[in-house]
Amino acid sequence: MSDAEDSLQDTFISHLIELRDRLLRSLIAVVVVFLGLFHWARQIYEMLAKPLLVALPKGGQMIATEVTTPFLVPVKVTLMVAFLISLPYVLYQIWAFVAPGLYRHEKRLALPLVMASVALFFLGMSFAYFLVMPLVFHFIVSFAPAGVAVMTDIGKYLSFVLTLFLAFGTTFEVPIVVIVLVKMGVVSVQKLREIRPYVIVGCFVVGAIFTPPDMLSQTMLAVPLWLLYEVGVLVAAFMTRPRADAVDEEAYRPMTNEEMDRELDRIEEENRDLPKS
Repeated sequence: MSDAEDSLQDTFISHLIELRDRLLRSLIAVVVVFLGLFHWARQIYEMLAKPLLVALPKGGQMIATEVTTPFLVPVKVTLMVAFLISLPYVLYQIWAFVAPGLYRHEKRLALPLVMASVALFFLGMSFAYFLVMPLVFHFIVSFAPAGVAVMTDIGKYLSFVLTLFLAFGTTFEVPIVVIVLVKMGVVSVQKLREIRPYVIVGCFVVGAIFTPPDMLSQTMLAVPLWLLYEVGVLVAAFMTRPRADAVDEEAYRPMTNEEMDRELDRIEEENRDLPKS
């Protein structure tokens, strides 16, 4: 084996070791935060269940249909919260591993996009928790026929909430996706504006797929999805707008050798025709 192959293998192994260490640090951070929150696991779940509990009629309650559900569901919720709290540190570990291999202009673009994507994901989850879930649960409970007691299983409720969080968190990433596609040259801003009618229809299709089968929650996902698409188009147009002091690369073209020789000959002819003092 040559020295070059040995060096390449050593570099690959060192990268694997660094990746393992950073993944281990991220896992330890999540576990430490989880252990710190475990004592308040029940209170954390009660906070998550509050939108439904408030919407239930007087005397309404949630139920557990499996033996281990009352323990496992609060633990799962606490683990999810621990991961969200640890997410900035986890992203830092990922960035520290990837950043050395990026160019300077890629770093300038990647870091703000990563930070913005995390903030938008949290914003989408907050939108679902504080606005969408109370309206949806009030609508569902008020629509229940007379004599029907609304009591949902806590495990199914957790699955429902996680689906909403994932749907709205992902939806709020649309501006980032639009900006990245434009910056990579996959699509132009003009093309994004032209396909606006199809995007609006697609937003309602996505809302119908990823939300419960009621018009309220579907609309509350589709409308923000469309508005976020428009925000992404505006930001992408601003980022790709040419600077006023930038040189027009298409208008500027360096002279060829033949053109330079002709220009020098012309200058010599002009100097030869000038009267001598």
